[in-house]
Formats: sequence, structure tokens, C-alpha cells
Amino acid sequence: MSSALQRTTAWPLALATACLIVYASLYPFTGWRDQGLSPFVFLTSAWPRYWTGFDVSTNFLGYVPLGFLLALAALRSGRGAWAISVASLASAALSLSMETLQAHLPSRVPSNVDFALNAAGAWAGAVSASLLEKMGVLHRWSDFRARWFETEARGALVLLALWPLALLFPVSVPLGLGQILERLEPALAALLVDSPFLEWLPVRDVELQPMVPATQVIVVALGGLIPCLIAFGVMRGWAHRSAAVLWLLAGGLYFTVLSAALSYGPSNAWALFDLPVRVGFLGACLLALLTLWTPPRTATVLALLALSVQLVMLNQASASPYLAQNLQVWEQGRFIRFHGLAQWLGWSWPFAALTYVIMRLSRPEDVSGSSRP
Repeated sequence: MSSALQRTTAWPLALATACLIVYASLYPFTGWRDQGLSPFVFLTSAWPRYWTGFDVSTNFLGYVPLGFLLALAALRSGRGAWAISVASLASAALSLSMETLQAHLPSRVPSNVDFALNAAGAWAGAVSASLLEKMGVLHRWSDFRARWFETEARGALVLLALWPLALLFPVSVPLGLGQILERLEPALAALLVDSPFLEWLPVRDVELQPMVPATQVIVVALGGLIPCLIAFGVMRGWAHRSAAVLWLLAGGLYFTVLSAALSYGPSNAWALFDLPVRVGFLGACLLALLTLWTPPRTATVLALLALSVQLVMLNQASASPYLAQNLQVWEQGRFIRFHGLAQWLGWSWPFAALTYVIMRLSRPEDVSGSSRP
């Protein structure tokens, strides 16, 4: 079995999808209670009399990606004969676990219809993956990945796939993910109240100040450059890198505008794009072109430097005075908010990227710089 098959991106993506399902199924994780009934009683209950098309579609479609990715992971790992069965059973087991746990949450109602729709969606996703394999589509993707990316590209591809979704969370400055210090300090203080550890919490002598335009330019430029550098660390050839720059920066722009349009209305989609932000996007393009021919390890080192600088600059500044109001409006949008998942992704993505580049640089096999652009 080849290493390329063993290192398929489908496994971590399936894990991320499973975590998403768990989060969406059990949110808000409070009010747990024992009703004195078997958690499996919903399986023998009558089917619900009232349901909506939205409930049916979300329960079915929500498990399609999980079934698809689990089957794809099995197929790319050389377990094609059992791919559909393993993916369907694993997804059904997860759905059954979520429904039984929902019996202990006051805001959730377990349902045999939900379980059946989840299992059917996972099966449909698994069958789709198997059909694509038989049609040769997955083989062509493997050939494409082998031409464009190094063997050890799995972590980078997962990060790059999640980056546009992280941009759906409103931020003070476009592409400025990871500004958490201002929110983290009061949260830690509330957590440590009435405990001796409260005295260990650092206290700032000077309040955080809003970003000046020059800082905004740098933050936006680095925010666009970082995913490009992560991609450069695992990509082959400057032509492939040029295409990646185009897709990444266009995707970053699109999802930033989409977030603003869905949150505040189409008329305000471009409201955040003042002069510093426009200059920052232009700077990201220029910096990406200047680093196009850097060796993979150098690109990864530059990604580490860019992440560190951007996070420091973001967390030494206060959030926009309008951000709290914007977040209140944003939280009213169920499809974007998704129970706060987008905000966790927006906060954590740069720290996951930071962990990834540090781990990649610590691997001895990267020292030789065997892959050249």
C-alpha cells in the first residue's frame, strides 16, 4: 500500500465533520438531566406528527459529507470492499449516540425519523464516493494531487479547506483571524473568580487601542499571505503556486464579502473595504508573488513568521467599536452562526495553522528540502 493512500486527506476531514455533527447535535451542552427513561425509547416511539422540509433536508444532508468522507478514506486506504458498509455503520452509530444523548438535553428531542434520515444521508454519501471511484474521478484527483502537492500535504490541505469557512465569522479587520485576547481576559477572570489563581492573571496597565490604518494594512496583507505560504510549503512548481494564489485570494475575498452580505445585508457587502483594506489586499497579492519561488521549507518558515506577527498585532489592539453591534446582528443569522461554530473556527484557525507549521518545521525529513518549487 502506497504512502499516498495512507495519507489521504479524507480521514482528518471526516474527523472534522464528525466533530461538527457532535457540536451541532448537542449545543448548547447545558441543562443535562435524567428523565428516568431509557435513552433508546425514541427508537420504538411513534413517528413525529409534525415535521418541516428544513428538518428533513438538514438531517439527511448533514450526514452526507460524513458518509462520503468515511467511504473515501476507506477507498483511498485500500479497503474498497467494505467502504460503503463501514461508512454507513460508523455514521449510523454516531447518529444513534447523538440521539440518545439528546434525551438528556432539555432543548433537544430525540427522534427515530432524525436517526433514519441521518443513516440514509450517510449511506447516500458513501454510495456517491463508491460511484465516483468506479467512474475514475477519485483516481484523477489522486493524479492531480500527486502532480501539484507533496506526499505530506494532508495537514495543509485541511487547513486550506477550512480557511474560507473561518472567514464567515465577522472580525474587526478582514482576514484578521485570531483576535481573542480582549475576549479571553474577562472570560478567564470570570472562570478564576473566588480562586487563588485569579492573582496570577496578568493585568494590563494600558487599555488596548484601536488599530491605526497602517496596522490594518499589514494585518490584511498577512492574512491573505498566510494561506498562500502554507500552500507553497507543500506545492510543486511555480505555475501551480500561481494558480493557488489566484484561488486562495479570490476565495478569501469572496467569503469575506459573503459573510458581510449574509450578516448585514447585500447593500453592506463591501462596507468593510475601505482604503487600508484595499491596500492590504493588494499587498497580499504582491507579497504572494514575491514569495512564489521560495523553497518549501522557507515558505513554511515565512508562514510561521507571518502568523506570529499578525497574531501579535491583532491581540495588541482593541476590536472595532462597531464589532459588538455587528456580532449581535450576525448572531441572529442561524445559517451563518450555526450555534457559534463559525466563531470558534474563526478564533482557532490561526492557532491550528501555527501548530501545523511548527510541527512541520520540527520534522527531520523537511530539513533536506527535498521538494523544490
